[in-house]
Amino acid sequence: MSLCKVTNTFQNLLDKTRALDFLAPVALRLYLAPVFWMAANNKWNPLDSGSSLQGTIDWFGNPDWGLGLPFPELMAYLAWGSEYFGAIFLVLGFAVRWISIPLMVTMVVAATTVHWGNGWLAIAEPNSQLEMARSILQEHGNYKWLTSEGSFVILNNGIEFATTYFIMLLALFFVGAGKYFSFDYWITKKFSHC
Repeated sequence: MSLCKVTNTFQNLLDKTRALDFLAPVALRLYLAPVFWMAANNKWNPLDSGSSLQGTIDWFGNPDWGLGLPFPELMAYLAWGSEYFGAIFLVLGFAVRWISIPLMVTMVVAATTVHWGNGWLAIAEPNSQLEMARSILQEHGNYKWLTSEGSFVILNNGIEFATTYFIMLLALFFVGAGKYFSFDYWITKKFSHC
């Protein structure tokens, strides 16, 4: 059997997996939806009468202890709306390519205004600060209970997560919501020939 024939055989086998190519965009959507849902609800939960977007507006606008962004009220509502409705649209697979645009913009703004100064890593590498925290917890806390679900880490708050989410959204922008498990697929199927 020639190398060409072997290569073609393996390529044909690989091509058969395209029947399941809808799984990747569905997985991306279902991974990202709770990320944006939690981010939105941390800014403002409209279903909770005690929740308000004012804290986010203040943080966006204050140059001393916040981000010092222009038009903080508008920026807060745009960020919240992108994340809140973006999460819903991602779950439904509705207007996924369209909603990816404001979500990508939100990730760029987050990366450049909130996370940029902290470098790349979202989770800090082990360092003396982490070791000191562990030592204090071992001496004064119930360390075994505190670490029963995993290790302690220090959030570095770098651009890693925002960049990762941006890349996932970029993929969704180009490939769309995927077949079968999205409103976009069924709407396109129904109306693409009119």
